[in-house]
Amino acid sequence: MDTRLLRVLVELSDRGTLRAVAEATGYGTSAVSQQLATLTREVGAPLVERTGRTVRLTPAGRRLVTHARPILAAVDAARAALAGGGEPGGAVHVAAYASVLSGDLIPVVRQLAVSHPGLQLLLQEQEPPEVLRLLEEDRVDLGFVYDYDLVPRGWDGYAVRQLCETPMVLAVPSGRTLVDVVDEPGRLCALAGQSWVVNSRGPADDELAVRVCALAAYQPMIEHRADSMDLVLDLVSADLGVALVPGHLPAHPGVRFVPMPGVPVRRRMFSITRPGREHWPAVSLVIERVAAHALAERWRSGQPLVVGQPGDQGQHDHE
Repeated sequence: MDTRLLRVLVELSDRGTLRAVAEATGYGTSAVSQQLATLTREVGAPLVERTGRTVRLTPAGRRLVTHARPILAAVDAARAALAGGGEPGGAVHVAAYASVLSGDLIPVVRQLAVSHPGLQLLLQEQEPPEVLRLLEEDRVDLGFVYDYDLVPRGWDGYAVRQLCETPMVLAVPSGRTLVDVVDEPGRLCALAGQSWVVNSRGPADDELAVRVCALAAYQPMIEHRADSMDLVLDLVSADLGVALVPGHLPAHPGVRFVPMPGVPVRRRMFSITRPGREHWPAVSLVIERVAAHALAERWRSGQPLVVGQPGDQGQHDHE
């Protein structure tokens, strides 16, 4: 069975229209239709059906897609292995959340410009849900995402490697004495009645605040949302609320960072790709360089770390 035909079927499953498949693959829409017809004849079962002016996969088509994904991933991995002796080069499209983009990826871009001038990183700032959408649409090659150990995300269908963990701390206005250290969950009661500031581009930060405050048996008052960490800290500095932030952040005027050894909540950093692409030389190189830089920076900040091992590359079946 021609893997090119399987790839067209998977693209149709991911993108939904023949025109989108044509744009992604470089074929014309008529060529896409012909390839689907050829694949249908080879398997002996209808794979797509028309509904008005659109097409959709039949149950047989959906079943074939579940088999096609690992087949295509294995082909990509084999190509990467055969090309392993070559110099990493070309363009790598990367999507990542803001703090890893500015703190880790930009320094790595500078390093690679010297060590691998034939490699080009094309960067865009996106939150984890948006990274997943771009990977699903095959618009980026590599993503960097995060979750919290109290609010774990699911990464089913992707090759995922945990790179490191950093503890979360409380950001409180420096001019107010709320709490010095949270060495047990009960100390969080000092924040009851305080406004909270959370990320505005996803529900995970809301859920994190709720679960942390639940350890002290109260509900947080989430009143402010911001799209950047600097703005979150500006709101805290203005005495408009408190926030949970990664412990490796640099000092910010008007903000005091309160450690929480009694509430060991951590933010976990992951690399994520479509299955098989983690073995591409250029992608693998970027992952290793970002992992090394992230660990070095967090070590310099004095934060304890849990390190993701190089072999900790999880590949999950797409549901």
